[in-house]
Amino acid sequence: MEKIREYIEKTIAVDEKDWQLFSSKLKKRVFSKKSILLNIGEIENYISFIEKGIVRFLIPKEDKEKEVTFGFCFENEFVSAYDSFLTRTPSLYQLEALSDVSMWSISYSDLQEVYTQSFVGNVIGRLSTERLFLIKSKREQSLLNDTAEERYLKLFTDRPNLIKEIPLKYIASYIGVTAQALSRIRKRIS
Repeated sequence: MEKIREYIEKTIAVDEKDWQLFSSKLKKRVFSKKSILLNIGEIENYISFIEKGIVRFLIPKEDKEKEVTFGFCFENEFVSAYDSFLTRTPSLYQLEALSDVSMWSISYSDLQEVYTQSFVGNVIGRLSTERLFLIKSKREQSLLNDTAEERYLKLFTDRPNLIKEIPLKYIASYIGVTAQALSRIRKRIS
């Protein structure tokens, strides 16, 4: 739980009273590898801070080879199907644990209470929103402006842990190519 406080305090100091209120609302949740954290059609009820593990955002398909991976979150990052969380509408995608995952979560209703009673809640909401927006915006711009090879190479600098810890079939989907095309790209640049 202290990692969350450290993460928040990189942006703003949190007084003890606010921290006690916020931390009292956190619930530890643990998922084993390949567990589904959120299914399509469910409403996201949590914003979570990953203490350990990797979460994948995907649109599942009947043919597993055609699943679309469009995001990842790692240790010391916030994770949520945030559009569903904000709008209280069913999610159009799934969240899956790519490894064993432990996280600290705050529910929608508890976060609303923290918002009204402390300053820290608003900071956490802003931090998670900004982070998720920047990742999404950067990825959209890359899909529109860069070649598949450029997108792959950018992963080495932007998100090096992605390359090391994620199966290549998910990386291929993430950059918008087939596994075979990714294999050719990797061969060409090595």
